[in-house]
Amino acid sequence: QVQLVESGGGLVQPGGSLRLSCTASGGISSIDAMGWYRQAPGKQRELVADAISGGATNYADSVKGRFTISRDNAKNTVYLQMNTLRPEDTAVYYCKADLRLPGMLSRFRYWGQGTQVTVSS
Repeated sequence: QVQLVESGGGLVQPGGSLRLSCTASGGISSIDAMGWYRQAPGKQRELVADAISGGATNYADSVKGRFTISRDNAKNTVYLQMNTLRPEDTAVYYCKADLRLPGMLSRFRYWGQGTQVTVSS
């Protein structure tokens, strides 16, 4: 089965940095987009950053200039470099992949299990 496994979360002080990684594995034909969402307690899940095949990227306004998303297509891996972290960045971060499976015409969305990012002094 398809699995998305995240790593890199943790506790950092305001102004610090973290780098998240997510690797997709399983019977995957291709990955059209990989990105990151986050959800804080009591809040809705929101898009953080998305990377589309071909190089296009999309960022939430709140993270523009601070976060950078990148992909290693050969490894089916997406990264999120998070700099100048703020307490309001505290959330569970979820990896997302929009991918295609062998013999299937449609794209499917898969989610990782989530990794906790806590920004606190």
